[in-house]
Formats: sequence, structure tokens, C-alpha cells
Amino acid sequence: MLFAFLCQDKPGALQVRLDTRPAHIEFLDGLNSAGTLAFAGPFLDADGKPNGSLVVVKAETIEEAKALSAADPYAKAGLFASVDIRPWNWTYNKPEA
Repeated sequence: MLFAFLCQDKPGALQVRLDTRPAHIEFLDGLNSAGTLAFAGPFLDADGKPNGSLVVVKAETIEEAKALSAADPYAKAGLFASVDIRPWNWTYNKPEA
């Protein structure tokens, strides 16, 4: 099953994001290598600067998805004001289709 992480950065936390980005990318690379990451990328503000994240992972349960989200270096660094984790169904333009 797929789970979408809808992550909103804390206001004024751009430097935390920039400082933590290498560890975050390494974490996502590991998920990707394991076949767990479907896709990911930042949300952008009106100035084109990142202010949140969308991460979609494959997990068996919501608990597993929550554990993956909590293991993200961005989450560990306290970057996010909120993280909403939702089951998601990829309907259109799915690569396997």
C-alpha cells in the first residue's frame, strides 16, 4: 500500500532544511534502493523556496509508514510543523501500469 506524507515546514526553518538536506537525501536514497520510495519532492513557496515535502512510500501498515516518516532526518531535526500521513491510491500515470 502507498502512503503519502504531507509535511509542512515550521515558519522560518529554511536553514534547518538546508543544513539537514544531505542526510535527508541519503535517507531517501536508501528508501529508493530498498524499493520503498515511490516518489518525493519539496513544496515551494511563492518565491520558489522549499517550505514542505511530499513523500510517497510503500508500506504494509500505517504504523510502518509512521515509523518511516519519523526516521527522516528532517523530522528528527524538528523541521516540520505538521506531518499528515494518508493512505494513497496511485490511479493515473502509474509507472507499473
